[in-house]
Amino acid sequence: MAGPLDGVRILDLTSNFMGPYASLLLADMGADVSKIESRDGDTTREIGPCRNRGMSAIFLHLNRNKRSLVLDLKSPDGNAALKRMIASADVLLYSLRPQAMGRLGLSYEDARAINPGIVYCGMYGFGQNGPYADRPAYDDLIQAAVGMPVLQSRKSGPPDYVATAIADRVVGMAATSAVSMALYRRERSGEGQEVQVPMFETFAHFVMGDHLYGHTFVPAIGDWGYQRMMNPNRRPYRTLDGYIGVNVYIDKHWQRFFEVTGHPEMTHDPRFADIHGRTENIALLYDFLGRVFETKTTAEWIAIMTEADIPIIEMNTPESLLDDPHMKEVGFFGEQEHPSEGMLRTLGIPQNWSASSPELRYPAPRLGEHSVQLLTEYGFSGAEIDGLLRSGAARTAQPHAANSVE
Repeated sequence: MAGPLDGVRILDLTSNFMGPYASLLLADMGADVSKIESRDGDTTREIGPCRNRGMSAIFLHLNRNKRSLVLDLKSPDGNAALKRMIASADVLLYSLRPQAMGRLGLSYEDARAINPGIVYCGMYGFGQNGPYADRPAYDDLIQAAVGMPVLQSRKSGPPDYVATAIADRVVGMAATSAVSMALYRRERSGEGQEVQVPMFETFAHFVMGDHLYGHTFVPAIGDWGYQRMMNPNRRPYRTLDGYIGVNVYIDKHWQRFFEVTGHPEMTHDPRFADIHGRTENIALLYDFLGRVFETKTTAEWIAIMTEADIPIIEMNTPESLLDDPHMKEVGFFGEQEHPSEGMLRTLGIPQNWSASSPELRYPAPRLGEHSVQLLTEYGFSGAEIDGLLRSGAARTAQPHAANSVE
């Protein structure tokens, strides 16, 4: 057994970032994920550096532990093949708008008629009972809609997006949680169900727990926005030779910090004596910290702060993180020989399990690499598979050498 979801069959009709991140997390936990792709493949196959077309860096990290099956769902034969697979699947995961699923004859009602026990999970822009229901959505749009760029602007000037696909990945994680809980309920009740995971509402839930702030109360008793998070001086601190991340946070941290930096009188200043006062005066404290940390080297501060048990860490770049001593010791970054892409650097599975430990089973697949294998496992005969391939309703992988960009 490889992971707690070993034996769970998932039909993954998602593409881009959000859905594939959700199915990646499920696949890493042992689920058998069939990545259903169009003839053009997932859009992320072409994003970033690659040795062969269709096998980009972004795609490789989002799609390990999955197998690829190309089906033309707009063709009668391809559509019928997927519906036949639904009969023996546990989960159908999709990121198309529900209206598009309905036009394909793949709505929840359609899927439930084939398999009443199916867990049918949709990830899309907006809840289906609101006026935005039919709108398309991407990470940038959802960040903007929830106000993330405005929150960033209080730190750094004009409204700006967070420098990662944060909405996509947060919503993907939420979908993973929802699917797992729906599977748990099915184990208890025997019932499948539809689970809707809209981006707008899910990301608003993620952000507004911090930033509703004074508007938590009716009427409001202050501004929106958690002051400490938005302060422009909440940033890594410059030292004599680099940068450090520091969280001087609870009372004892500040008391120790004032002592070790030679400012014991600040311990008794009512502005800084408790977390309420420090939050109200956070701008003063951030300015103070910035001036203090510039007086010593990174190594000196790490030694001083570690001795005082104050949270501190050296700032990495994505490149220097590869050589971080902790990451090296736990083996988070590994290397894997990919059958078509050569030697790759892999990201580890972050959790440790005492039993049913997950593992890296499959490298990210070439487009249609497992079409024949998956159709066979779902009960199609050789003749049926040949017919799907001849008609173009299904497709197998092309020789990777033909797509080389080297």
